[in-house]
Amino acid sequence: MRDYKKIYEEWLQSSYFDEDTKSELKAIAADEAEIKERFYTELEFGTAGLRGIIGAGTNRMNIYVVRKATQGLANYIKSLNIEGACVAIAYDSRNMSDIFSKEAALTFAANGIKAYRFTSLRPTPELSFAVRELKCISGVNITASHNPSNYNGYKVYWEDGAQFTPPHDKGVLKEVLAIEDYSKVKTMPEEEARAKGLYEDISSEIDDKYIAKVKEQVLSPEAIKEQANKLGIVYTPLHGTGNIPVRRVLSELGFSKVYVVKEQELPDGNFPTVKYPNPESKAAFELALKLAKEKDADIVLATDPDADRLGVYVKDEVSKDYIALTGNMSGSLLCEYLLSRRKELGLLPANGEVVKSIVTTNLVDAIAKEYSCTLVEVLTGFKWIGKEILENESSKKFEYMFGLEESYGCLIGTYARDKDAVSASVALCEAMAYYKSKGKSLWEVMNDIYKKYGYYRDGVNSIDLAGIEGIQRIARIMEYFRKNTPEKLSGYKVLFARDYQEDTVKNMESGSVKATGLPKSNVLYYDCEDSTWLCIRPSGTEPKLKLYYGVKAGSVEDADKRIKNLSEELNNIVKDIK
Repeated sequence: MRDYKKIYEEWLQSSYFDEDTKSELKAIAADEAEIKERFYTELEFGTAGLRGIIGAGTNRMNIYVVRKATQGLANYIKSLNIEGACVAIAYDSRNMSDIFSKEAALTFAANGIKAYRFTSLRPTPELSFAVRELKCISGVNITASHNPSNYNGYKVYWEDGAQFTPPHDKGVLKEVLAIEDYSKVKTMPEEEARAKGLYEDISSEIDDKYIAKVKEQVLSPEAIKEQANKLGIVYTPLHGTGNIPVRRVLSELGFSKVYVVKEQELPDGNFPTVKYPNPESKAAFELALKLAKEKDADIVLATDPDADRLGVYVKDEVSKDYIALTGNMSGSLLCEYLLSRRKELGLLPANGEVVKSIVTTNLVDAIAKEYSCTLVEVLTGFKWIGKEILENESSKKFEYMFGLEESYGCLIGTYARDKDAVSASVALCEAMAYYKSKGKSLWEVMNDIYKKYGYYRDGVNSIDLAGIEGIQRIARIMEYFRKNTPEKLSGYKVLFARDYQEDTVKNMESGSVKATGLPKSNVLYYDCEDSTWLCIRPSGTEPKLKLYYGVKAGSVEDADKRIKNLSEELNNIVKDIK
């Protein structure tokens, strides 16, 4: 371990760091553990770039870490010798996002790379769109997505509009790690950057073009016209970026009964009405569900702070209760709607493709097969879905139809290359209008899907393991499973064991081994009898270990029982690994 105390003292003594930073560090002078936590390492790039707690230190999000990351990215861009290279920058409603985004722009400008920057908060998918629209080599979005309010982050995008993948992610990381002296990082005054044509605001024209692309994905305009003014929609942006774009596009399409949760309407990085601004959390829907009952709404939508994830509740017309759809459920419903409508309209190509992450429900596999679409699996992280879209553009092998992750994210169309909760909100409201015209609610359609394909149930156990000790325990748990492949899971024999770090798929019966076909990653996956599966991986964005799993059964009751038993078994196994 490096000499964290020495680095702490350097931050206190150096004239490069501002007085507020030094005051914050002086306040922890007697707390050895806190000093160690802040300086024992550099904040590292994960599946989405940087993400960490806001504060002073090398292992925190602050202007100096943002500048250093930007300098590394700038050095990598300059090494490519691209004439006129430029970048696009966006930010969300989180604390410090505005400041971090401006610091990034000024470091790019100081390195001779023009920065286009949004003047106010925008959703992640619009940044992805802007990178391509403005013909940028790269993009940066300042966001920590759905993390708690004390977090912020730094997502890096490449010229195709997707988050960066090899070799670019490794190239940028190498350049960032090569910077040892923070004071050597370049910056310049905003006035000078603007005068030199190296800093430019992104105009509202990009907003209009982005919204137009979202609207282009609509397949059932007639149903919307017929049903839009009859359907009640409750929406909450959870104090984030979705408020304006989601409401705008729904309004322009004709949905007039859209009720916004007032307490959560305006941007606020402290997220005062929720502990955790995550649409996966039931608590995040408390105010929205209250409003839904008052308005007798048909659907309840919540987007996370950067509007790439969408949470959904739909009304059961029989019980009048509002039922949560997991990301797997809403994604499967959208996949069924999009493919079935395309087939009806004669728009389903012979080489259609559905892309999902390896931890996403196998129900999607069955839906893709029903409509003769190729199902492609990729690693966790929407950047891999974006990369698949890029490869399709050159190879023409497949035509992208839909992509999704279990973590409440999907993408319809290829105008952006990251998950888009604005588009998903519109698509679900469109599907609701279409099925309403056929006399069915979305909850009825979800149950029809289960009756058609089987009762799939999926779950995820997230184990919080923060700090140095947490990192070490995650490593021990991964090592345990790597060395001890279970013979059975919940009574079902393990048939294949995939180790993406070792790039192996082992047939547990024959002992034969083949390659995974995907990039190396610290992920283990077990295929079992009767469609049971388990995947284990450290989170790339949070201090957590995640266990994803799924089952398939012939009834709701059996599926619920099996998923409960598997979850409990996994928790017991992990608990015993010290």
